[in-house]
Amino acid sequence: MSINPPPTATTVSLLALPRHQFARVVQVDERMPNDRVTRRLRELGFVPGETVSLVATGPVGADPVLIQVGYTRFALRRAEAERVRVQLLAQQGAQQQ
Repeated sequence: MSINPPPTATTVSLLALPRHQFARVVQVDERMPNDRVTRRLRELGFVPGETVSLVATGPVGADPVLIQVGYTRFALRRAEAERVRVQLLAQQGAQQQ
């Protein structure tokens, strides 16, 4: 049984974002009930509707990734960033909230 609804074709993992492309968070995948990682990501601001972008990736294996949420930046492991499903925003119309 899946905890999360299946992602739509218009959503991608946060890892699939090109650098400096803005996107809007759609959901954070839970791997199990009361998932600690999912809860922590939500506490950090990865909530539906929030604007995010991929700023940089680490030098070895592209781990960690640097993600901007609003005016705050977080370094996430690839496994953590993979849980965040986003919808790409048009470059011209993308502005941070």
